[in-house]
This record gives sequence, structure tokens and C-alpha cells, in this order.
Amino acid sequence: MTVAEARTPFTELICEAASNRVVGYGLEEGVEMGPVISRDSKQRIEQMIGQGIEAGATALVDGRGATIKDFEGGYFTRPTVLGDVQAGSETWKTEIFGPVLSMMHVNTIEEAITLANSHAYGNQASLFTSSGAAARKFRHEVNAGNVGINIGVAAPMAFFPFSGWKESFFGIMHGQGMDAVEFFTQKKVVIERWPKQWSRKF
Repeated sequence: MTVAEARTPFTELICEAASNRVVGYGLEEGVEMGPVISRDSKQRIEQMIGQGIEAGATALVDGRGATIKDFEGGYFTRPTVLGDVQAGSETWKTEIFGPVLSMMHVNTIEEAITLANSHAYGNQASLFTSSGAAARKFRHEVNAGNVGINIGVAAPMAFFPFSGWKESFFGIMHGQGMDAVEFFTQKKVVIERWPKQWSRKF
């Protein structure tokens, strides 16, 4: 999602990056992205791209129908960038789990937060900004369990607790890292006070 004047420069840069991504056999030198996991996955991803376009999105970079020399039978889908994705569309609602970036545009940080909070999922949200005020507002008001400010992945290490919210979480425990260990730990709190004249005994 882009906000205000960030729309044009960010869109141009992300489309350039997607178009120039080297796709192929993952063990070959210089390849940056390999195939998706199966034929069904490829078909599902490309179907979702098509649904997004039918719902009003624009294919700024279209990765469907990719073929890689010497690997024509592979399940390759090139990076895809969809612009003007419509809120409420299937593409907006679904975690595609493929090389597809769905872009939307709003005019203010308030609109961005409202749009993010209206989504069913809430695993992670990131904001890239030079405004401390926007960062403060975002971190307090966005409904996501992992929040990044000027960082794309808000849980960079495995021992960070999993903090997905809404439909991004299943069950009753955020069972990862120390959260999981502490659940099975019997804790004890000890509070002591010692007279000053006794302190030298220890």
C-alpha cells in the first residue's frame, strides 16, 4: 500500500525490481527465485492473478505463463505486481503464497491504518517512513501482532514470539520462543528486605 506522493516512485521501483528478478533452477549461479512447489500451486497462483484483474486490478508486471529454457516442465511463475487492487476482492482477502504483490493506494496514514485494520489477517504490518509522528501513530493503532518500522520483516530471529492477530493465529497459545518455555514453567517470586546492619554478613 502506498500513501500520498509515494505512489509513483515506489510503484516504478517495485515494478523494475520484479521485472528484473532472475527466475530459474535454484541451484544455478545467479538465479534469485525458483519454481513454486507444485503444478496445483502454480495453477492456483495464476488463477488468483486472473481473478484480481477481473475484479479491477491492473497487471503492472504479469508473471503468468512463464517458461524457463531447459526446464519447460517446471512450475514457474514469475514475479507479478498487481496495481489498484480492490478492497474486498478475492485477491485482497486471500494470502496467495506466491510471487504476487498486490498494491493499493491511499491518501493519508489514517486511511492506510483503517484499510489494514479492516482485513481479516493480522500477522505483520510494516511502515516505511521518515515521519516520527506517522511511525508512532502506526505502531499504536495498526491491528497486527508484529509491527515493523522501516523494516520489512518484524520478527527477524527465530526466538521472537509469534504474535499474529485475528485470522493469522490459530489456537490459544503464541507458542514460540520463550513464550512456549514459560508456559511449562512453574514460576516463583521472592521479595526480600534486609536490615542495613545485617548486609555485611552476606
